[in-house]
Amino acid sequence: MSAVSRKNQVTIPADVMRAAGLEPGDDVRIMSVGPGRLELVKSDELIDVYAGSFDKTVYPDGYLEEVRGGWA
Repeated sequence: MSAVSRKNQVTIPADVMRAAGLEPGDDVRIMSVGPGRLELVKSDELIDVYAGSFDKTVYPDGYLEEVRGGWA
């Protein structure tokens, strides 16, 4: 069991971290999933979920190259 500090920090027990497959330094997204409940999702898993989700209706062929050309 942990307490929320004055800085809104919580210590997650090592055995819970290991069971979740999380390690020190991992990036996580933290969301409220209901009163008194939080969910931590490892950022790498988010990349796997959303990578390639934008099709040609969002970025037509050549669009990104055109935008990047304006940066020079």
